[in-house]
Amino acid sequence: MPNTSQIQIPKGVFDPETFLGQVGTGKTVEKYAKNHKIFSQGDVADAVFFIQKGKVKITVLSEHGKEAVVGIFAPGQFFGEGCLLGEESRSTTSQAMEECLITSITKPAMLAALGAEPKFSAFFIAYLLSRNSRIEDDLIDQLFNSSERRLARLLLLLANFGKEGGAPVPVTLSQETLAEMIGTTRSRVSFFMNKFRKKGFIDYNGKIEVHRSLLDAVLHEKPQIDDDE
Repeated sequence: MPNTSQIQIPKGVFDPETFLGQVGTGKTVEKYAKNHKIFSQGDVADAVFFIQKGKVKITVLSEHGKEAVVGIFAPGQFFGEGCLLGEESRSTTSQAMEECLITSITKPAMLAALGAEPKFSAFFIAYLLSRNSRIEDDLIDQLFNSSERRLARLLLLLANFGKEGGAPVPVTLSQETLAEMIGTTRSRVSFFMNKFRKKGFIDYNGKIEVHRSLLDAVLHEKPQIDDDE
């Protein structure tokens, strides 16, 4: 059920993250259980979502019935913003990977906030620029790096290295999903995961704990083209 508690903002002061964390006109804050769908492919696109807590998986289903993971979103990220560009129906499906707390903002409320609050507009534009840079990095990664290096980079991104300090960070994704996201086979992912574990880069027992040593290894290696698939 939507969280109906409200946070009071002092008059004349606007904080984007506080705004996204409160209920208001056109905004709800809702908890989603693990595996709960937030929206499905084909649904009406009428809101933007902001993740306060948890992770969300974005998938797409082809006309032949094949499902592919196209993104994993974490706290502090938006998704579903295609409606702002005129998208009438959802082209993807979003699903909670763990218990999530998510703010839903209707399209009219989002447009009104972007027009009325310069700080929020700057906050959202900064997010979009960062995401665009990430998409470019992902494309370069797919074109020029080996599947082993792509897997290492994906694990570091999922573990939010640079934000969580140096302690091991748990990642809960199946090898099939990891394989889909880096464009290789499950058997290759299994081989690389065992290799990373033997080198002490990760611990892997049901969930993946990513160590800083994996980041150090990636930083000290040069990108390479490798036809290992």
